[in-house]
Amino acid sequence: MNVSFDVKLQAKDLFRFNIYQTYSSLHGWISIILAILAWVMAGVTFGQAEVMYTILYIACGLLFLFYVPVSLWLRAKATLKTNEVLANTLHYEVTEECIRVTQGEQDGELPWDMIYKMVSNKHQILIYSNRINAYIIPREQLGENYEGLREIAEKKLEKYRVKFR
Repeated sequence: MNVSFDVKLQAKDLFRFNIYQTYSSLHGWISIILAILAWVMAGVTFGQAEVMYTILYIACGLLFLFYVPVSLWLRAKATLKTNEVLANTLHYEVTEECIRVTQGEQDGELPWDMIYKMVSNKHQILIYSNRINAYIIPREQLGENYEGLREIAEKKLEKYRVKFR
C-alpha cells in the first residue's frame, strides 16, 4: 500500500507546530506559571502598594503570556519567507519501506526505523525524525489519504511511537 500527497506549508502550520512544541515542554509551562504569578502579585499588591507596582505586575503577566505566541507567529512568517524548501510544495510518498519527500530535483527518504514518533492532532500530523525536528503535514491538505497514512504508520511503528487521534 502506497499513499502519495502534496503539502504546501503556510505560516499557520509552522505556528501550530511551534506552539505545540513550546507548550508541551517546560518552557511553555513556565511562561504560563510566571504570568499567573505576576497576576496574583498584582492582586496582592492592589491597594497595599503603589499603583505603579500593580500595573507593572499586570504588564509582566501579559508579557509572559503573549510574548511567546507572538514571537512564534513572527518567526513562522519569517521562516517561510527565507526558507525555499518550506515555502514550496513538498511531495510525500509513504510506502512500506520509507517516507519519501520530493521537491523538484531534490528528494530524501526517512526509513520507518529512523522515525522517532508520529503524532496526530486536530490540525496536523507530525512525523518526528528526532525529539525536535518533524515533518509537518496539515490534515486539511492530507484529505482522504489520512486513513492510509494511519494504517501504514500503525503497521510499521511500535505502538508507543504512534499517537493518532
